Amino acid sequence: MQQMQLNQTISNQETQVAETPEMNERDFISDMLATEKYFTSAYSTALNEVSNQTIYQDLATIFKETQDCQRNLYETMFRNGWYKLEIADQQKMQQSYQTFSGYKNQFPYVQ
Repeated sequence: MQQMQLNQTISNQETQVAETPEMNERDFISDMLATEKYFTSAYSTALNEVSNQTIYQDLATIFKETQDCQRNLYETMFRNGWYKLEIADQQKMQQSYQTFSGYKNQFPYVQ
């Protein structure tokens, strides 16, 4: 069950894994998640730069599959308590909003 902890994180109860020099289930899934994040980023760049429509369609399909795999790995880690989320601080959110709102003045077009 998800819970909010005192350190302002959202997480599930952590599934314990053996702490040994060998990689455990958490280590393998974390490594796969990092790899899928890298692949998703690389495919995104490729989609922006490919000129052939057939290759674009193939890459778009692979990108979607990779993104779905990444999401499944994230959900597995979160479900097992191996991935924790920080609760957004209202003041930090307001500061970010103000910072990025100021960027609108730099756009070459009117919104």
